[in-house]
Amino acid sequence: MEQIKWVPNRMPKSDDKWLEVMSLENVAKARAFHSSFPQYSVTPLANLKRMATYMGLGGIYVKDESYRFGLNAFKVLGGSFAMARYIAQKTGKDVSEMTYDYLTSEQLRKEFGQATFFTATDGNHGRGVAWAANKLGQKAVVHMPKGSSIARYNNIAKEGAKVTIEDVNYDDCVRMAAAEADECENGVIVQDTAWEGYEDIPSWIMQGYGTMASEAAEQLRQIGVNRPTHVFVQAGVGSLAGAVQGFFHNLFPNDPPKVVIMETSAADCLFRGALVGDGNPRIVTGDLKTIMAGLACGEPNIIGWDILRNHSSVFTSCPDWVSAKGMRMLGVPCDGDPVVISGESGAVGMGCLDAIMNNPDYKDLKDYLGLDRFSQVLMISTEGNTDPQKFRRIIWDGEYPTTSTPLAEYEGYRLNK
Repeated sequence: MEQIKWVPNRMPKSDDKWLEVMSLENVAKARAFHSSFPQYSVTPLANLKRMATYMGLGGIYVKDESYRFGLNAFKVLGGSFAMARYIAQKTGKDVSEMTYDYLTSEQLRKEFGQATFFTATDGNHGRGVAWAANKLGQKAVVHMPKGSSIARYNNIAKEGAKVTIEDVNYDDCVRMAAAEADECENGVIVQDTAWEGYEDIPSWIMQGYGTMASEAAEQLRQIGVNRPTHVFVQAGVGSLAGAVQGFFHNLFPNDPPKVVIMETSAADCLFRGALVGDGNPRIVTGDLKTIMAGLACGEPNIIGWDILRNHSSVFTSCPDWVSAKGMRMLGVPCDGDPVVISGESGAVGMGCLDAIMNNPDYKDLKDYLGLDRFSQVLMISTEGNTDPQKFRRIIWDGEYPTTSTPLAEYEGYRLNK
């Protein structure tokens, strides 16, 4: 079985100019914006007390984004806030004026008109952009890479977007969407990856993701956990990871949590950059085949990368079995713990944590991170069951099996506790 690869972050620091993107003030503005939506509610933070005991940890907390705006994934937070900031910029207003009521008003139609928002996606980001455009009276065009799930395609199409599945990978879909936006009157690319000259909208998307981190920090305090000691966060281009890392570093500048970055081994561009260790990002090309479709991105967001190289503790490259194990553990947890329905890109944190705590092959990583009975671990289940066919093959049929935790050992724990 392919192993999890990991490397400590020993990269040289940059001037850290992008950390300010995730300032507490910027995140507060994003959360205020999202709170104006009638569909808004704080998503649950699952407190897996029995799982923490089983693993020998102080606490395990899972932010369950399957409840976000009824869209089964967190991505809408970024796309919607980026649209709001774009419209604010074009109309000469502050984003604090961009409430849901204003954005859906006839006044906005007169002041701004209608734009077409282009994006590339494996499913969740595109659905969020399409949903927000639909709710706000705008247009959306969405391109998906080859091999994309039909279920995810249908969820985007039903929001009224023009959506296609292309015969290229995700990064090439991004280039396609950007080119079409340039050629379209009132066209704009809304992408959570950044490159030289395209930095405003990705930074706004990251701020939108900050709503989720802000909620989690508040929920932890409500149950008596002042700060997490460790945060496990998955990365595709690195926008979510950079957003979460940036927020928690700004929230706890003198004692930040240790952050573990997890990528799929099929598209581990951040891990490869950390492995070389010179501070420069790396690119992974090819089909990027993995069950973790939301992480199948081979070209880093330069903003997210800069934050991660300066502040993250460890970069990991995770085979597909890691996510599959996490899906099963969250879906059938220890007795008494809440169930979290987590999709392929959402559950990699639980699978990775389980391997570190229970597989002696990763003892060096466990020791390096200082994971013990005092550790308070936060992770994010970024999506629910967004591809039902794949979900059933993993949960029901046992695709990508692992024996890292012997069944007899687990059954003995469950029965004795």
